Amino acid sequence: MSRPHPLAVAALVLGFAFLYGPILLLVAASFNASQLVTVWGGFSTRWYARLAENGPLVAATLTTLKVALASASLATVLGTLAALALDRRGGFPGRALFSGLLVAPMVMPEVIIGLSLLLLFVALGIDRGLLTIVAAHATFTLCFVAVVVQARLRGLDRTLLEAAADLGASPATVFRTVTLPLILPAVAAGFLLAFTLSMDDLVIASFVSGPGATTLPMRLYSQVRLGVTPEINAISTLLIATVALGVLVASLLTARRS
Repeated sequence: MSRPHPLAVAALVLGFAFLYGPILLLVAASFNASQLVTVWGGFSTRWYARLAENGPLVAATLTTLKVALASASLATVLGTLAALALDRRGGFPGRALFSGLLVAPMVMPEVIIGLSLLLLFVALGIDRGLLTIVAAHATFTLCFVAVVVQARLRGLDRTLLEAAADLGASPATVFRTVTLPLILPAVAAGFLLAFTLSMDDLVIASFVSGPGATTLPMRLYSQVRLGVTPEINAISTLLIATVALGVLVASLLTARRS
């Protein structure tokens, strides 16, 4: 095996440093005993302990978890159904259009999605709040679930489904006893991706949220404009850890073949 060129290694190190250096700096600052971000006062975990005493941050965290769980569950159901529809043999009229519209939110600017959903809720006379955030997050995350589940369906051994049908199982029984267990890792991975995307969203939630429905990214953004505090570094580190864990587990489930 040939050794990598030193310039390639240097470019790789610089790339990772550019991507993850600021995140590592934020994590290190969350363990700073000093209240001043620019002055290192020693290692301490007291800012994590003080998070429980910060009422607005705790309320925003609970709101974010509620929204993420509800929207990810809804997106998982709808995304899985969409993937099953696209995987049907023989297709259906408008399949290509449906497939294109399904993945469009993945490349559409979040500002556009948020603004369009805001106009929709206003036109329908729906008051903005927790439910509108859940609906908005489910709308833009279900495409990720559909893509992950569809990829799993493409690699599915069709002979297993045909064997179950030949033995007299109804389509519902085939789905419940054969298809669903086989695609369950992809469904779980899609749920985790939708969950992490919902927790990380700021732009869309800012458009569709209402009084009493402030998510954690919105709370952090409003507080950062007034200055960075050690507690913000601590809660941001916890948010990064949660999102990273979700993405890692989703990646492992997606890579699982059997």
